[in-house]
Amino acid sequence: MSLLEDFNWRHAVKAFDPTKKVSQENIDKIIEAARLAPTSSGLQPFRLLVVESQDIKDKLVEGALNPDCMRECSHVLIFAGWKDYSDQKVDEVYDMTTEKRGLPQGRFSSYTDKLKEIFDNQTTQQNFEHIARQAYIAMGFALAQAAELRVDSCPAEGFSTDLVDEVLELDKQGLKSIALIYVGVADPERDWIAPMAKVRNPTEEFVIKY
Repeated sequence: MSLLEDFNWRHAVKAFDPTKKVSQENIDKIIEAARLAPTSSGLQPFRLLVVESQDIKDKLVEGALNPDCMRECSHVLIFAGWKDYSDQKVDEVYDMTTEKRGLPQGRFSSYTDKLKEIFDNQTTQQNFEHIARQAYIAMGFALAQAAELRVDSCPAEGFSTDLVDEVLELDKQGLKSIALIYVGVADPERDWIAPMAKVRNPTEEFVIKY
């Protein structure tokens, strides 16, 4: 199977079978794909929260645009970003980088000084928007891996970030939820979108050549 065939197979599942679970092996592969995704300056300024607990999913149902997906999926993968950049966080990432690569500490100081200057001169909101964009790259990698594994999924922004943050106590971790993926086994009788054609702009309209 080619990656493009995998993408043609996938769709945003609208109903999951609550009696079926995705294997831990496949969940681990999807997590690893997200972990290996590229991020700006390698900062990886977000974390992936993996929710399998039915009790927690039930607590998040109230804020979900599709409550059935929240309640009945196998796992909820929540991408949560740092609330802001800081000099300390940048240093921690690059200290780890130099250690892992066997380089002298401070090897990238001229670069990290520039990063800190950029982030310090931006608002918290501007920085969080940049952080969120990095999380979406990882989200795309996770969706691609799920498709390659033929694991049903649905990306979503339709949920209460405030409720997720409260239930998972993200404030204590300096994080704020951004987006999520419902992962599970589709219910063919209720997943109404499954038999419908995939609709995208034609290539000649989608691509603008210069």
